Amino acid sequence: MRELPLYFMLIPAVILVGIYSYGSMAGVSIAFQKFVPTKGLFGSQWIGMQNFRNLFTMPDILNVIRNTVVISLGKMAGGIIVPVIFALLLNEVASTRLKRTYQTIVYIPNFLSWVILAGLFVDILSPSSGIVNQALGKAGIGPVFFLGDKVAYPITMVVTEIWKGFGFGSVIYLAALTGIDPALYESAEIDGAGRWRQTLAITLPGIMTTIALMTVLSMANILNGGFDQIYNTYSPAVYTTGDILDTFVYRLGIQNAQFALSTAAGLFKSVVSFVFIVVSYYLADRVAGYRIY
Repeated sequence: MRELPLYFMLIPAVILVGIYSYGSMAGVSIAFQKFVPTKGLFGSQWIGMQNFRNLFTMPDILNVIRNTVVISLGKMAGGIIVPVIFALLLNEVASTRLKRTYQTIVYIPNFLSWVILAGLFVDILSPSSGIVNQALGKAGIGPVFFLGDKVAYPITMVVTEIWKGFGFGSVIYLAALTGIDPALYESAEIDGAGRWRQTLAITLPGIMTTIALMTVLSMANILNGGFDQIYNTYSPAVYTTGDILDTFVYRLGIQNAQFALSTAAGLFKSVVSFVFIVVSYYLADRVAGYRIY
């Protein structure tokens, strides 16, 4: 009975989750209808899987899926490697004050929205007046249209996403580093092992379980290319390499009012993501011994 007031406090949150997370799932039925807004969910004609057949015969859909997977894989790989390297480097900083200063500096971008950062990158990466292209020009390299070139755009999206999140992502690895027994380093130092050797023989094996866990869990985001980032930076010039499922669904549903097709595309993404979530948690249990329940 002591916890009863806490359960009452949860009631508003549970109601909101029920309304916005579960109540809205009734809209999934649109994917199986010839949806007419004036007729609503119950008056529109049911056409089965026809919307999915129409979706996968669209000329751009396979390209969009490929872009989503490529950009997501790049972000996943960088989102593991860069935070690990930064955590290892930061762990070698002896001064606590200096270490906290570095941490604060690299954490800040994570708390800025892509609406703000997109405006900054448009100016910074401008081919005519951007500071990056000015530096490249002094090095004898011609201007690069980072946000308008179909080859440079996906690379730019991966790099900027890693830059934004690597500081915050390193928190997990810094916490894992604190769990390594200091006696192991003392023994290695007595045996004549330098810092590099200690890193290879003690530090990396000590956090390898955490690295494996984060890698496996990141599989669930295989179709999440990052709508906020892409939508605020892309243009029709880079659709061939930069258009992802989220932006594709947005254009279909919001801009072109093809509600049934956009719902079908969104449901396809959700089903695939769900499968990857199940697989990732199974692998997390087998590889790293991580279980939710």
